[in-house]
Amino acid sequence: MSTHLTRLSVRQWSLAGLGFCVLMMAVALGLEHLGGLEPCPLCIFQRVAVLSAAAVFAIAAIHNPAGRVGAGVYGALGLAAVAGGIGVAWRHLWLQSLPPDQVPSCGPGLDYMMELLPWRDVVAMVLSGSGECAEIDFLLLGISLPGWTLIGFLVLALAPLGLLLSAFRERG
Repeated sequence: MSTHLTRLSVRQWSLAGLGFCVLMMAVALGLEHLGGLEPCPLCIFQRVAVLSAAAVFAIAAIHNPAGRVGAGVYGALGLAAVAGGIGVAWRHLWLQSLPPDQVPSCGPGLDYMMELLPWRDVVAMVLSGSGECAEIDFLLLGISLPGWTLIGFLVLALAPLGLLLSAFRERG
């Protein structure tokens, strides 16, 4: 089976990654619109990471480069998007693990911050966390949503790693 995985093309790895991104977004949107769970700012940043990875995979699947450079570039870009998602999900889990007296206070909403502040300040404020990001609204098998998202990103990392493997496997 592992020899079969090493023979997948750039397009096949990209379509697999894109399909998993679609699955992750479908779950997120289903929980929001059908389950009534409102996403916190860190959840929204995790969605941005999924959508960024999806964009890389979609472009890679359409382009389907034949050489090492193309597969390597798409693999690196996809891995960067996934790594960003892993970092945000990890930060979210860390905030949820804090004792109640150490949780940062709730700040303004993301929409409000986006209207008034430069984007760098918004990113810094969101990553510093807020009380709403520390709340655990949903558990499945004892794991919170950021935990499941982290697991999803770790699985998703297989696609850009597969692209990088394709780049090293190619001769030209």
